This record gives sequence, C-alpha cells and structure tokens, in this order.
Amino acid sequence: MTLSTSSHSLLTVTDLGRAGFVELLDRAAALKADKKAGRERRALVGRNIALVFEKDSTRTRCAFEVAAYDQGAHVTYLGPLGSHLGREESVADTARVLGAMFDGIEFRGFAQGTIEELARNAGVPVWNGLTDEWHPTQMLADILTMREHQPGDLEAISFCFLGDGRSNVARSLLMTGAMLGMDVRIAAPRALWPPDTLVADARREALASGARVMVTEDTGEALDGALFVYTDVWVSMGEADAEWEHRVPLLTPYRVTAAMMAATGRPDTRFMHCLPAVHDTTTAVGRKVAERFGLVGAEVTDDVFGSAASIVFQQAENRLHTIKAVLVEALGR
Repeated sequence: MTLSTSSHSLLTVTDLGRAGFVELLDRAAALKADKKAGRERRALVGRNIALVFEKDSTRTRCAFEVAAYDQGAHVTYLGPLGSHLGREESVADTARVLGAMFDGIEFRGFAQGTIEELARNAGVPVWNGLTDEWHPTQMLADILTMREHQPGDLEAISFCFLGDGRSNVARSLLMTGAMLGMDVRIAAPRALWPPDTLVADARREALASGARVMVTEDTGEALDGALFVYTDVWVSMGEADAEWEHRVPLLTPYRVTAAMMAATGRPDTRFMHCLPAVHDTTTAVGRKVAERFGLVGAEVTDDVFGSAASIVFQQAENRLHTIKAVLVEALGR
C-alpha cells in the first residue's frame, strides 16, 4: 500500500482509498499494541521531519512529535510566525527548501491550496495535519476508535455528526464514511450543510462502497440507531468572533445533550469529539458563551462530555498511533 502519490503524500481523506485506509488502521493498531507492550521497533532512525503550522495545535503537533521520536526520527517545528511561508517567500520556494533538508513535511493551516502547492514542489511526502477543507489524520484516529468499540466490519458502523456540516471535520467524516461503506449521517441546519458538490461526491463513493449517506435537518432521523454521535466546535480557529452570533441560534437545536444521546435508542452509543471542546465554563471561550448566550457548554453539555459514553480522550490518543502509521508507511526503513 502507498499513500496518494509516488512521494507518499496524504492530502485529502480519499487519497488512501478503502484498502489503503484499512491497511493503515491495521498498522496503527499493531503499533499501538507494540508501544503498550514495550516492544516497538524503530523504523525512522535518521529521518528528519518538518512540522509547518499556520494554526496552533495541541493534538496534531504532539502526535507528530511523539510518533517521530518513538520511531527514532527528528522533527523541526515551524510555528505560525516561525517561517517565511507565504509572506516573504512563496509556498513553492519554501517547499523546495524544506524538501532538500527534510524527508517529509507535515502542514497544518488554512487553505487546501497551500498544502497542494507544497506537495507539488517539495519532492518529499507531505501530510495534511488539517486545512479548512480536510482533516485526514483525524479521520484515521476516529475510525480506529470506532473500530475499537465496534469490532468487525466497518460497514456495520453507523455514526451521526451534529453541528456545522460545512466544517473540515464534517466534510471529512462524510467522505470517509462514504468511501469505507459505513452508515454516515450529517444533521445540520440547511444553511450549514456540506456543499452540494461534496454531497454528490459522497453519494458517488457510496454507490461503489455500499455506504448509506444521509444529510438532513432532522436530528431524530439522523440519530436513530447511531452507534456514535460526533460533534465539533461551532466556531473554528481563525473565524471571526462575530460568527458566534450567527451560529448559536442555528446550531443550538443540534447541541449534543443527554436527550440527544438517548434519541439513538441504543444504550451503547458513544460520544465523539475531535477536541478542543466547549463543554463548560473553565475556558475563556466557555465563559464567553455562557455570558453572551446563557449556555453552559456550546456544542456539547458537560454531562455528556464527562460521561461513561464519552470516548474523546481515546480519540485523542489514537491520533498518535495513526499518525505514526502514516509516517512509518511513508518513511519506514
């Protein structure tokens, strides 16, 4: 199995195809077991990896760094102000410089076009740690987590995303589920549905894979029988603060509450979130939401977030193991 191009880049969620995606899940599961058993073999000794971040990060940065260190590689972190990328130097020129020094480049930022330009010019693997359109490494962690709770065929897994259907996570879940033959539902207000072209692409993938794809405003229909309920922040990093005034009225009916979890009709439904989450008033964002809108927690209530059904921290840990699988597949000796 190889990644999307001859240089082993991973730019969008469909680059791997179903077989490649499942193979990476299997590799990640094995690497996770090896790490926990203390028998991990280092396959990246002597490799050097650049981590280029236009957006701040906790899970993505830590997962790439620990994955690389565990496997014997070195990393160089270039933060939002840590390089000339796109300001004093073109993306193409930066790609050529980094490609001559590093064996691979991770990019987390805004425009999908930026990472595509990096991949065209670097001459080494480029991996998408998040853009405004796609979040492929998150999808690997999410599906690994689902599989850990629902062993067997991926086609038997149903999940429902509640919230902003245009977000990179919702878009990625839609296409990933369609590619893998899963039962994927997106419940969102009509104004926040994924783009029509993306839904059409997902339906075409579903025809080939046997997936069931639903995009609806009806939370009851979307939640019925779902094994996993997934949500994300209502206003993403880099968006204007004024977006809260627009999004809160639209998205409050899609807030994940205990009642929403019960609406699946399943006692074994699990709650998922890619984090960070606005679930209480211990953060500046949480306090702002409470003060401005009278909500304790935004996209999810604290009782759901902290419940036994919540597997959000398992998701977070699995970022490490799945990203490690990506690195080993691309650069392993």
